[in-house]
Amino acid sequence: MKPTRTWILIADGARGKVLLNEGPGRGLRALEGLEFSEDVPPTRDIDADRPGRSFDSHGEGRHAMEPPSDPHRQRKEAFARRLAEVLAKGCRRNDFDQLVIVAPPSALGDLRNALAPEVKARVKAELPKDLTRTDMTELPRHLETVLAV
Repeated sequence: MKPTRTWILIADGARGKVLLNEGPGRGLRALEGLEFSEDVPPTRDIDADRPGRSFDSHGEGRHAMEPPSDPHRQRKEAFARRLAEVLAKGCRRNDFDQLVIVAPPSALGDLRNALAPEVKARVKAELPKDLTRTDMTELPRHLETVLAV
């Protein structure tokens, strides 16, 4: 019987990596070429210009206009879409049988929104945790509730 290949995506809004588990007791292995990093500077650095101004609808007052969206948030959503594309490509190539996603709640929501239906069908579990800076030797302990590493 062929072992079940599980990809584990560990990500946040700016970093991500894909690990492989090939069955119980087989441990985790980082997949080469599937480690991602995005430079997401603080919002104050992205949007350093002063906001535009508009006239009051009644009277002569003027008000600063709020930006239509948060550029920091947009970059995190774009990073989630990039990770989702990588997962979709792996799914089409049949590189994995099931998927475990580990990400903080906001990044997890961005990933859910970006995942293709065929990838969503392979999601075995989701863990709302930030383990991007956790040492590889510690990861199995965090994953034991969803995966026999």
